[in-house]
Amino acid sequence: MNGNGIAQGGEEKLISELRALYRSHGYIRYKMSKFEAYDLYASNKDFLTSQDIITFPEAGGKLMAQKPDVTLSIVRNSAEQADCVRKVYYNESVYRRPKGSKSFREITQVGLECMGDVDDYCVCEVLYLAAKSLLAISRDCVLAVSHLGIVSELLDRLGMSAEERAKAFSCISGKNLHELSCLLEAAEDREAAKALGRLVTLSGAPEEVLEELTALGCRGAYVDELKRLTEMLSELLPKGVLTLDFSVANDARYYTGVVFKGFVSGVPAGVLAGGRYDPLMKKMGKKSGAIGFAVYLDALERLLNTEKQYDVDTLLLYDAEAKPADVFRAVETLSQGGATVLAERAAPENLIYRRLLRLKDGEVLGDA
Repeated sequence: MNGNGIAQGGEEKLISELRALYRSHGYIRYKMSKFEAYDLYASNKDFLTSQDIITFPEAGGKLMAQKPDVTLSIVRNSAEQADCVRKVYYNESVYRRPKGSKSFREITQVGLECMGDVDDYCVCEVLYLAAKSLLAISRDCVLAVSHLGIVSELLDRLGMSAEERAKAFSCISGKNLHELSCLLEAAEDREAAKALGRLVTLSGAPEEVLEELTALGCRGAYVDELKRLTEMLSELLPKGVLTLDFSVANDARYYTGVVFKGFVSGVPAGVLAGGRYDPLMKKMGKKSGAIGFAVYLDALERLLNTEKQYDVDTLLLYDAEAKPADVFRAVETLSQGGATVLAERAAPENLIYRRLLRLKDGEVLGDA
């Protein structure tokens, strides 16, 4: 591992580490086709990160799409079993047009889904695995957790229309406090409006935020759930990794309950996102609940590329007279601890290396 926690070798080793983490908790690999019927995405476009979709007609005329999302495919193709949960993880490519880009890209995505009779343990486990995923990327990370039930209760008190609620959630997730304040000005319940305005600015250690929730008059099953979850997680995670942040607000048409985002130092945007998406399950004809998350490896490109400053740690040069056994011994010694060593007669063009060593008469000389 390097100093920030990313496994040497970049994306491939990070994916391998995440897959091992999910398997260790009983999640089973879910594999899927690169293609899905377009109607699945057309009817759930608001759920997608990007609404641009690559489509093509099958021989029979059915319109197909290169999948822009994994969760929708898993939900559609998953069977339900009473009193059980299905736990799957995936490592798949999705095809999207990133924000601000004119071109589609193939993006590797890793994540997991827990579907079925979801209880406190399931929610806690998913949050724990989300935090552990972040720690695999960097020790300097934060998992920001919110609860849409608490926000929705205040919106209910304000009597907002569906359009106003959608705008409120958009303002909250975009941290647009000015527009939210304008939206709340007309509310008759001034106490609820004031509480919501304060709620969406709350962020910090769970025990401190929970105390503030009580002061705002937020009580009931949702607050109790958040308290139970954070108490369990605080015993399992390093101090400072878990925070409560009520500016985290996914689309309430698809999500309910706990929602969360993950951040790591050096990357301006979130690198992980997830939550409980029972409304999506219901919309797709399922009776059970579900919670999951995805790690966005495209958001990590800058960090992974920054960490990979060198093609190899050491370039070892040897001459024509060097004995192969001496070269092997030198490479074995220098590569102990996971360092990468390239042995060559001459330095390859455009190779980036951290240090250059030379083998002479069976001995490795200092930096050349």
